[in-house]
Amino acid sequence: MATLIETRALKAFYGDFQALFGVDITLDEGETIAIIGANGAGKTTLMRSISGVLKNEPTSILHRGETIGALPSPDVMGRGIAMVPEGRKLFPSLTVEENLLVGAYGRKVAGPWNLDSIYSLFPILKERRGKPATALSGGQQQMVAIGRALMSNPDVLLCDEISLGLAPVVVRDIYAAFPRIRETGAAIVIVEQDIAQALKVANRVYCMMEGRITLTGKSGELDRDAIHKAYFGADGHELV
Repeated sequence: MATLIETRALKAFYGDFQALFGVDITLDEGETIAIIGANGAGKTTLMRSISGVLKNEPTSILHRGETIGALPSPDVMGRGIAMVPEGRKLFPSLTVEENLLVGAYGRKVAGPWNLDSIYSLFPILKERRGKPATALSGGQQQMVAIGRALMSNPDVLLCDEISLGLAPVVVRDIYAAFPRIRETGAAIVIVEQDIAQALKVANRVYCMMEGRITLTGKSGELDRDAIHKAYFGADGHELV
């Protein structure tokens, strides 16, 4: 199975502040991995680095074996790596359908995702396609953000905190779409604070704390106590 994404001793900085310290992860074709950790663990910085929002050493991030660490985000997207950002970042002046179409502008390739298939995945969006995207509920906005990313027909889908602030029933509906997304061939990286949700949907899990990987393993083989220590440290709070 081919490796799509690999980071090698990845370091990331915001000015003089170092946010990542030698992070190594891999994502293989057809795989879903979850990145878990508390606030400030470095999860979003990792996603921003892979997607090209943050520039890094060229050789610290590879896509299909080619170095992409220093590429700007439009070039990264053009290679087939799409991001569903934390907070959704929809365009308030555009309708639902216009927001979806934006996703196809940066990468026009043949693939399974177009307006019809997005509306089949999330039928409520077809009903509300002419409404301003920001007039929708939080869960529906998240569907728009996922659909927008899929419109570029990526082989890698990065999902940053897509359950944040949403009701459990809404989160369940959104994650119910992921098996179909995987069936189209996209590999998925999910950033989650919800450990139970992460273990449920991912093949493998990486736990981060203070900018470092503290634990990794297959979802069904990770010990609860080990996750607790890796997530919070030795003096952490109770895992929920």
